[in-house]
Amino acid sequence: MPRHTNYSCRRLLNKTLLPVVICLFFSSFLSAKTYMTQEQFLEFVSKQQPSSTFQTKTLWLKKEIQSNISNILNHKYPKLRLRYKINDEPNTPTSVWYLNEIGKERPITFGVSIKNNRVQMIRVLEFRESRGFEISIPEFATQFENIGLNNSQQLDRNIDGITGATMSVSAMKKISRLAIFLHKYILTKSSEAK
Repeated sequence: MPRHTNYSCRRLLNKTLLPVVICLFFSSFLSAKTYMTQEQFLEFVSKQQPSSTFQTKTLWLKKEIQSNISNILNHKYPKLRLRYKINDEPNTPTSVWYLNEIGKERPITFGVSIKNNRVQMIRVLEFRESRGFEISIPEFATQFENIGLNNSQQLDRNIDGITGATMSVSAMKKISRLAIFLHKYILTKSSEAK
């Protein structure tokens, strides 16, 4: 093959293939959309309870807890511990959780506040999927407000789905159930310790 043809092929590859490879590599990073930081979510929750302060605590995910989590998520939670926030109201404490769940292929980060064993607020903090971003719309999330668990540990109210976002909606439902379970768990353990 003549030398100028080989050079032309390399030049063509550099001009076309290299940009495509770079775009594919960085597209996974570009698809993540941050809607709210953890600090902004906590500030939003705190505005609803201005007289209380939140403390950071740690919950170790022991075998007993992971077993219950597996029943809710259909898999173990991929961490050994969870950090959460809890306020200092003795009768009706509010806990704040930052939890991840896979939608279809990538994790979705949620902020959830729980009070009286019911979802006070849930928001999508970071969305990494290519579809289903509609769950991040605050109007969609309002249907989760004041939702609790029934005796079967399922949500006690129906949630309207979104066409094309079935797995993202399912992830949001699972995280709501998980946050309520975790809230009940920490309150039970703290009352046993007294």
